[in-house]
Amino acid sequence: MDPSIPKRINELRQGLHRHNYRYYVLDDPEISDAEYDRMMQELIELEARHPELSSPDSPSLRVGAPPVEKFETIEHSLPMLSLENGFNDDDIMEFDRRIKKILNVEGEIIYTAEPKLDGVAVELVYENSRLVAAATRGDGFSGELITPNVRTIQAVPLMLHNTKENKAPLLLEVRGEVYIAKDAFKRLNEERLEENLPPFANPRNAAAGSLRQLDSKVTAKRPLEIFVYGVGQVTDLTLASHWDVLLALRDLGFKINPLIRPKITIREVIECYKDLSEKRHFLPYDIDGMVVKVDRSDYQQRLGATSRSPRWAIAYKFKAIQETTRVVNIDVQVGRTGTLTPVAHLDPIKIGGVTVSRATLHNEDEIKRKDIRIGDTVLVQRAGDVIPEVVKVITSKRKGEEKTFNMPRSCPVCKSSVVRSENESAIRCVNTSCPAQVKERIKHFASKGAFDIDGLGDKLIDQLVEKKLLHSYADIFRLNEDVLKDLERMGSKSAANIVQAVERSKAIPLNRFIYALGIRHVGEHVAGILAKTFKSFENLKTAKPEKLETVHEIGPAVAQSIADFFGQHENQEIVEDMMDGGIRILEVPDRKQNMLSGKTFVLTGALETMTRDEAKKRIDALGGTVSGAVSRNTDYLVVGASPGSKLKKAEELGVEIIDENKLKGLMGDG
Repeated sequence: MDPSIPKRINELRQGLHRHNYRYYVLDDPEISDAEYDRMMQELIELEARHPELSSPDSPSLRVGAPPVEKFETIEHSLPMLSLENGFNDDDIMEFDRRIKKILNVEGEIIYTAEPKLDGVAVELVYENSRLVAAATRGDGFSGELITPNVRTIQAVPLMLHNTKENKAPLLLEVRGEVYIAKDAFKRLNEERLEENLPPFANPRNAAAGSLRQLDSKVTAKRPLEIFVYGVGQVTDLTLASHWDVLLALRDLGFKINPLIRPKITIREVIECYKDLSEKRHFLPYDIDGMVVKVDRSDYQQRLGATSRSPRWAIAYKFKAIQETTRVVNIDVQVGRTGTLTPVAHLDPIKIGGVTVSRATLHNEDEIKRKDIRIGDTVLVQRAGDVIPEVVKVITSKRKGEEKTFNMPRSCPVCKSSVVRSENESAIRCVNTSCPAQVKERIKHFASKGAFDIDGLGDKLIDQLVEKKLLHSYADIFRLNEDVLKDLERMGSKSAANIVQAVERSKAIPLNRFIYALGIRHVGEHVAGILAKTFKSFENLKTAKPEKLETVHEIGPAVAQSIADFFGQHENQEIVEDMMDGGIRILEVPDRKQNMLSGKTFVLTGALETMTRDEAKKRIDALGGTVSGAVSRNTDYLVVGASPGSKLKKAEELGVEIIDENKLKGLMGDG
């Protein structure tokens, strides 16, 4: 064998390990994704030609291993115990008093507060710096051995990152939480629907199901991520505090949550909980509370554990997002694509601080599967803290008076025929002129992610459609003050404001225009991909399905849906009508020529004249990149009101700090 081959394989493995560490832990990559992919492909090809040089810690194993028949069971050397729960400030203060009593101390106890991810707990075992085993939590004492599946998670180091200053212990058991981010979960379900597969109920179920695949090649295709939060058994490593443990894990190559608050008092713990409660809806992943841990390692050892939970930690849970209530009635709504969606009307109930009186039942199959009847007592949750849905029926509370619900065989709005296509669970109204569809299409068209027409709200659109002033979204651009001012709750000033808002909306980026059209299967993410790929609307609308399928993330179902939309004469006329109304589509310029090309921005604090999301979209449109963390590769930190810890990090690294006005100047706003 040519001696250069083992040497090259080793170089590729070490290089890929190093680049993973820089990407996932330091957020400071040295190479492009394309170069990383080329290195990985070269390694895979070399290992395939020389199987005798295979290694259990090779980065190539992230693509998956041969399927197994079943999972083996492995015992945890130290139990992975569950946590005691607290539900209010009094519970947390009582926890603090109990800690002081057991330890017999009078001063302040120092704690660490961590977001409690709603994911799947796992244990990773390293020997001599190599990942040798990974297991689920199971019953806390033993779990399923899922090593091949965990190897596919990019953020899990296969080899620990050793430095002269930080030597890895001979044995290290790391505990962490595997999860799927909200956006990735949404895309995963869209893909499953395109493939006629049932969607996952929530990100946690999706993560759990992905980890328990007998074929790790399936797991490798799932967008799994991980944060680590502690250790089990460790040799050759003695650290004084829990925070020191987390910092050591980060240095060894693991991701720790950036929202962890170390070294705080119990009063600061409660303030931290309030802050996290407000942020939870805006985080990219689901959390269901906050974990509070005694920071000092010697205190943890003295406190010990009960048979069920450690005495030195408590989970401060968020307000319940599941409650029981009664189904008063079931009716059917018609969406913009004609889909008939059954909706349960409920006895009003508060869930997570919000009053819920309706919940989606998804479709006819879901009603039958859960056997939901009018009059049933049901468990309701706010899925993703936004959309209420019925989880299950409490059958033990049935009285025999409940009524079975059947989906209508004609549209409840326009009385037209309804159809159910083969391999679909949705029932659809075939009449594209159905007033319900028209209303929903126009509402979507005018929404924030689309034309964003200020003042053109749901109630006004309902009025305009019912009075036959709007038949399609093209009619929006013919609205005038005389038509609008005589409508209910309108006047001359309000009418003038709407006409001005419509006029302002006429210049629109290509991605938002594509999204506004309401093409089936084309959400904001897919619209962005299409805009960047095709550059102009003319290129997109004439693209054939086979051309569309060559685009990354565009499958056959989406490609056919796009081609079908632009192939319909009615849609062609509406688009032409809009252009006649003065629509100007801002085509995607070459990113290399953009004024912010190659520049990386980080945003912190509240901006005055635009939201951070709007700023991110504008930076991206001008060729720049917005990162979530400050690093040496950051060009600008944009500071708004009440900036966070990113400001200090930027000052330490010498990153240029600018305000909103300077940002607008860089974007060409003068």
